[in-house]
Amino acid sequence: IKACEGTHRGELRLAVEAALDLAPLLRGQTAHDRALDVFSSLRVWDTAENNGVLIYVLLADHHIEIVADRGIDEHVGAESWSAICSRMENHFRQGALKEGLLKGLREISALLAQRYPATGPNPNELPDRPALLR
Repeated sequence: IKACEGTHRGELRLAVEAALDLAPLLRGQTAHDRALDVFSSLRVWDTAENNGVLIYVLLADHHIEIVADRGIDEHVGAESWSAICSRMENHFRQGALKEGLLKGLREISALLAQRYPATGPNPNELPDRPALLR
């Protein structure tokens, strides 16, 4: 993440969760709902340029969700995020978790670099370490 963030002013945050909890799952919680909760609880939205991006990995389902703050999301859109997720998930299903994750991070970084090139000050506003959830 640190290397990727050196190519743009965006902020990446990776959250990995083994599985959804049973009670919320029975109430109808989806991976997307959970990713939105995680986006909020990890404060990915709390960047000066509104350019935080959460990559949420649900290991049990080999499912990825990308949630982006409004500053970048309005320029990229759901179709691009979904396509990146699909490519990452394909790698995961083939057992290539590391490769899929790294390729996805590079794709997201390329999009961020188009809108937020690494010029001028580039403070690190979010932790680079993955968040391992429950």
